[in-house]
Amino acid sequence: MIFMPILSSGASKPERKGRVRAQEGKLTMSDHQPSASRETRPGLLKGLLFLGVIAVSVAFLAAFVLSQRSAEGPLVVEEAPAPLSVDVMQAELKSALDLEEKFSGLVRARRSSDLGFSGGGRIADVTADVGDRVRAGQTLAVLDTRALRSQLASAEAQVAEAQASHKLAMSTVERQQTLLEKGHVAQQRVDEAAAQASTAQARIDAAKAQAESLRVQIDLARITAPYAGVITERMYDEGAIASPSAPVFKLVETGALEARIGLPSAVASELEAGRIYTLRSEQADVGARLRNVTGVIEAGQRTVTSTFDIIEPENVSVGAVVRLQMSRQVQEPGLWVPVSALSEGQRGLWSLYIAKREDNGWRVRPGLVEIVQNEGDRAYVRGAVSEGDRIIIDGLQRITPGQSVSPRFGETAETANGG
Repeated sequence: MIFMPILSSGASKPERKGRVRAQEGKLTMSDHQPSASRETRPGLLKGLLFLGVIAVSVAFLAAFVLSQRSAEGPLVVEEAPAPLSVDVMQAELKSALDLEEKFSGLVRARRSSDLGFSGGGRIADVTADVGDRVRAGQTLAVLDTRALRSQLASAEAQVAEAQASHKLAMSTVERQQTLLEKGHVAQQRVDEAAAQASTAQARIDAAKAQAESLRVQIDLARITAPYAGVITERMYDEGAIASPSAPVFKLVETGALEARIGLPSAVASELEAGRIYTLRSEQADVGARLRNVTGVIEAGQRTVTSTFDIIEPENVSVGAVVRLQMSRQVQEPGLWVPVSALSEGQRGLWSLYIAKREDNGWRVRPGLVEIVQNEGDRAYVRGAVSEGDRIIIDGLQRITPGQSVSPRFGETAETANGG
């Protein structure tokens, strides 16, 4: 067989490879060449024009700022602010403190008792109630005493029986004594008759003691008021069974009242026993005589108890609050100031603000003081204050030390100095 070569219409394989390499070389060269569509960079002329515009704008702004400035230069505040107007008081120092002290106490009954029956039993009658004023010896309640009275009747009968036996025994003694004198009986018969008489007398005494005991029980079955007073409590009603010694009434004496007041030892030492003092209450002022002073300082209150006897008890009620007013002088130099003039400081001290004249003006200067006595809206102080100082009495929250102020006398100053 004869094979013939097949010829294609295209180039041979070597030729195709050469063409591919030629095309790749052209593409590589085209990458390094500048594109015709890329924009060109701005030139020198454009840059100079931009800088000129900026320079003109800055010059225009500078000219505007200079035109707005004052011909006299920058404004400077040369005048000081106006002084703050404050209320003041003039310091008036005192050499001593005159105190009017008040001490409170309670009016109480000199005697009060819980009344009850010594023995138990059924209550037959109650004749007093809460609030009743009773007199001494008045019957308030009684127990049912029928059983006791029956026993008393029996005891009295035994007394009568014993008395009869004793009478017979004494007659026998007399007869035996007559026979003994005549020699008809021995002495022993007389002694036996005397012994029987003595035994009968003992029976009489025992029966009488039993009857007296029953009478006492009957008497104790009745509650009577030991003194004049008022019933403040009632615990039982009729028909109730009262226990032995259980309280049935509470009685408070109204004819004798007293007041016990705790006083500082220094004040109590100035009182005189037997002297009459005035005690003030909401009802009325009453006179009271000092009975005694204990002289013992109570640990809790640090006071000494003083007891006063109310002279007119009808003018005051039990439980009322009474006040003893005492005047005394404390040798402590200082002055009265309103509480509004004080500012709390350190270590228990307080501050006052004083307006002092300096350089044709007034300046605020602080001063430390100590409170000696406080009475409501004013206080007695001592410390760094001189006679005639002008003390600022209000508006302390608006001022500081060294601040310029304009002092003026306020109304509160008169109230403080008047104390």
